[in-house]
Amino acid sequence: MNVVVIGAQWGDEGKGKIVDFLASESKSVVRYSGGANAGHTIVSEGVQYALHLVPSGILHPGKTVYLGAGMVIDPEALFKELGELKSKGIEWEGRVFISDRAHLVLPRYREMDKKRDAARKRPIGTTGRGIGTTYALKSERDGIRIADLTWKEKMDDLEDEDRAFLAPYLDRLVSMRVNLTSELNKLKGERVLFEGAQGALLDLDLGTYPYVSSGFSSAAGAAIGGCIGPRAIGKILGVFKAYSTRVGNGPMPTEFSMDSNSELYHFVRETGREYGVTTGRPRRCGYLDLVALRYACQSNSIDDLVLTHLDVYDSLDDIEACVAYDINGTITEEFPASIDELTAAKPVLRHFKGWKTCLKDCRSYSALPKEAKDYVDFIEQYTQTRIGIISVGYDRNDTFIRDSIWN
Repeated sequence: MNVVVIGAQWGDEGKGKIVDFLASESKSVVRYSGGANAGHTIVSEGVQYALHLVPSGILHPGKTVYLGAGMVIDPEALFKELGELKSKGIEWEGRVFISDRAHLVLPRYREMDKKRDAARKRPIGTTGRGIGTTYALKSERDGIRIADLTWKEKMDDLEDEDRAFLAPYLDRLVSMRVNLTSELNKLKGERVLFEGAQGALLDLDLGTYPYVSSGFSSAAGAAIGGCIGPRAIGKILGVFKAYSTRVGNGPMPTEFSMDSNSELYHFVRETGREYGVTTGRPRRCGYLDLVALRYACQSNSIDDLVLTHLDVYDSLDDIEACVAYDINGTITEEFPASIDELTAAKPVLRHFKGWKTCLKDCRSYSALPKEAKDYVDFIEQYTQTRIGIISVGYDRNDTFIRDSIWN
């Protein structure tokens, strides 16, 4: 059974932790999109791991992981990350493979990224890691793939600086490449996880365009970037936080006001450690946006939601969540495509009583206090989607499953 794990917000929802948590019961993990601009933080037995390119399942001995065709890979960043894993006792050799259709990020693309964004009238807020440029060159049919590293004519076409950069990595990259479609065909009937990057609201087509990523972070992207057909997807999980965050520019209707809610803004940011794993940038924080979450569920056919960071609200007397938008006097529960409308949208909030209890030791839904259950139940009712997994802390074990995802 193939299970896809995506972010159901603007990224940083905790996908890496959830994939790591589920990987113990899976055969392999496939990362299907994005590049080193992504950041997944995993804490296991007190040790923190920061992953950017390598699928989260690598922390489990014996699990095989694949970097999919939809990824854009910076070789320097990849082998630095693998070296850091090795230094922490993770034996990765023979367990990490790369789709021969994945594209490569070259150093000069980073500066091209920064210049392109700086020249925009409305900057996107790029991480400057060459991701957007690599995807753009891919679309223009001018990129270079893992499969091309042994194609002499293609390599001869590269700039001298590109060949010099790739030279130290060539043999290692070629030794790790695989035909991912063939590999996954061998795993038919096995449990395979497909790990997305960023979030559904940053998807190139479904997200808040143009303030989106350059790749396909929606569930549909798993079929293309993971080298399988859409009918091979068995279940889709959407990960979301108990509140909303966003990095970079673009509309965020439920963002806390720095004037009227500055205390709440800083509380959520500091308690939730809302700083980018890749860039260190502070994340924008706001109320849980149920309008956007329901849109993500509907546009991605999410079967089960995964709620993370519920414990961040442990000490609050009251909690609020957005149940509609007020756009220039018109109340709507639909998520608009128009950036102008999203920018003008004001959140219509619903109040919930806080639970004033530490949730970290809860290991089942029944163990949650009534107020926390009320919050969870309302989210399910509003989105019409079951919450199958709940996380109440940073460690791998601070997570519980309400129903098996492999059914």
